[in-house]
Amino acid sequence: MKVKHYLYLCISLLILIFIGLWAFKKGYFNGNIFVNQQNDVVNGISVGQKIDSLNGVFVYYNGNVSTVIGRNTTPDGYNLGLKYQCVEFVKRYYYEYLQHKMPDSYGHAKDFFDKSLSDNQKSKKRNLTQYTNPSRTKPKISDLLIFDKTTFNQYGHVAIISNVTEKEIEIIQQNPGKSSKSRATYPLENINGKWEIKSKYILGWLRKE
Repeated sequence: MKVKHYLYLCISLLILIFIGLWAFKKGYFNGNIFVNQQNDVVNGISVGQKIDSLNGVFVYYNGNVSTVIGRNTTPDGYNLGLKYQCVEFVKRYYYEYLQHKMPDSYGHAKDFFDKSLSDNQKSKKRNLTQYTNPSRTKPKISDLLIFDKTTFNQYGHVAIISNVTEKEIEIIQQNPGKSSKSRATYPLENINGKWEIKSKYILGWLRKE
């Protein structure tokens, strides 16, 4: 009976591994979003096509979340990031719209948030003020929002806050996944004097003061 039991267990495990590999090949988790990775064109939108903008800074479609088509640098050599990953958009936004260069121009999305800092402290690597989620300081338009890593996305995610009300924030993002939807909203609550964006993945936000 034990041999038969172990045989069934091994077969079941192999089936689960096969399903897991198949699902990972077909899709990818980015934050809370599961996206299809079959091709680079969806509804007639191709990689590198402009799909949105905020304050004159464009969001480009990236197709598969892992797509990279070269590094984007400014004429003076400042590193904006890999085309067209999420990091590339937020750094390009800060460079073009806010005329801001980060002392440390490298790092994955989650690395933009320094967990060693307290709320309302200056991040020397980014030369921006960092606010934790929740924070006594309300998020505002043009803040850089940082998402932590997940089981299926070890790099995290970054976006720009494009609108803020008393009850929610809207973000604009590049490379959210296979979807070409560059905007998303999250509930915002004030609890005991602290503003909290309701998502367990959001670490906090950065701001040019």
